[in-house]
Amino acid sequence: MIKMFSTIAMAGLMAAALSGASQAQEKTLRKITSGQPAAVQGAMTQAQARKACQAEMRGTRESKKSLNLKMRQCINQKMQGNS
Repeated sequence: MIKMFSTIAMAGLMAAALSGASQAQEKTLRKITSGQPAAVQGAMTQAQARKACQAEMRGTRESKKSLNLKMRQCINQKMQGNS
């Protein structure tokens, strides 16, 4: 009988210790992931990328649809740092 109670008590203590550790890990992870993401080398903001792409494509003679497609791709590349 005493052995059973001590086993239950030990299991309860272990569960409490594990839940406290997981809460601490979660709190630490939240601290680490909050805030601004690291800047990618050479990446631009959307406005900067749009302005640069417009300058590159100025004077091209293509259909509006193909220009829009190329502009979208150009902006995405520049925002990711792939100039």
